[in-house]
Amino acid sequence: MERMLQGVSLAVLALALAGGTAVADTSDKRIALSNNYAGNSWRQAMLRSWDKVTSQAVADGVVAAADAFTTAENQVTEQAAMIQNLVLQGYDAIVLNAASPDALNGAVREACDAGITVVSFDGIVTEPCAWRIAVDFHQMGKDEVLYLAEKMPDGGKLLEIRGLAGVFVDDEISNGIHEGVAENPQFEIVSSVHGDWDQAVAQRAVAGILPSLPEIDAIVTQGGDGYGAAQAFDAAGRDIPLIIMGNRHDELTWWKEQKDASGYETMSVSIAPGVATLAFWVAQQILDGAEVPQDLVVPFLRIDQDNLEENLANTEPGGVANVEYTLEDAQAVIAAGGQ
Repeated sequence: MERMLQGVSLAVLALALAGGTAVADTSDKRIALSNNYAGNSWRQAMLRSWDKVTSQAVADGVVAAADAFTTAENQVTEQAAMIQNLVLQGYDAIVLNAASPDALNGAVREACDAGITVVSFDGIVTEPCAWRIAVDFHQMGKDEVLYLAEKMPDGGKLLEIRGLAGVFVDDEISNGIHEGVAENPQFEIVSSVHGDWDQAVAQRAVAGILPSLPEIDAIVTQGGDGYGAAQAFDAAGRDIPLIIMGNRHDELTWWKEQKDASGYETMSVSIAPGVATLAFWVAQQILDGAEVPQDLVVPFLRIDQDNLEENLANTEPGGVANVEYTLEDAQAVIAAGGQ
C-alpha cells in the first residue's frame, strides 16, 4: 500500500511539473462576485455570463459556490461594506468589479489579511495584495481617434460621450481619447456629455446638448451609447455623423441597417462582458495553488466593417458581443503572463 501511494504521489507530481497545473482540490471553496453596478446591458451580460459559467462549475464540483452580489448604488462605501460582509461570510475568494481603483483598497487589504484571494477585473484596484485582470482602456480610447484619423484625414469636430462619472474605466477611456486628439490636432472635441454606458441616458444627454452644437463630424464613445446618440440626431433632424459603437446588439443592428442602406462605415469596440468568467477561473486557479502573475492583460473586442455581420449574428438581442472563458483559456492567459 505504501509503495502504491508513493507511486500515485510521484505521478501527480510529474503531472504538475509537466503541465504546470496545480493539483489541490477546490471543490469545497466558495467564490463571490462583488459587482458595483448593473444598470446597463454590458453589466447585465456580464452577470449572465458569470451565472452561466459558474453554475456549471458548481454543478461539476469544481467549486462549492460562486455567488454574485451587486450594490444598489455605485457607491464606494456600500461596496466596501459588501466586501467586509463577504469576509465575514467565509468566502475563500472575492472576484471584484470595483467602484474605484483606490478607495476600496482598505477593504481589499482586510480581505487579504483574512486569507481571502481577491481578483479584480474591469474596474480594477491598486492594492498590491489583489490580482488584476485589465484591459488597456486608455489605448481603447486612443484607438477610436486613430481610426477616425484614417477615415477622416482632414479631421473634424467631435462629440465625446463619456461613461459613468467617477469610475476608473470612464477616466481611462476619456484620457485615451484626449491623448489621441492631442496627437491629431485636426480633430477638436467641441462638447462632452455623460451617457452612463446606457442608450437611454445617452440619448437624453445628447438631445439636451444638440441645439448648442455646431455640425458634428464624428462621435467618440465608451459603449452602450452609440445607438442612443444616433436616435438623438435622427429625432433632431440632423445629419448623423460617424459614431464609434460599443458592441451592443442595438448598435450593431443599427449599423448593419445603415451599412445596407447607404454604405455607412464605422467600427465598434468594448471589453467582452465574459471577462468576469476569466476572473472566476483565475481565482479558482489561485485557490488551486497555481502561480499566477499579479497583473494579467486581456485584449478588447473590436468589430470592423468586414466582420460586422458575423458578430451581429453571434450577439443575442439586448446583449453585447461577448467571449466567455474556459478553465483552459484562463490557464493559457496565466501561462502567457497576461501578454
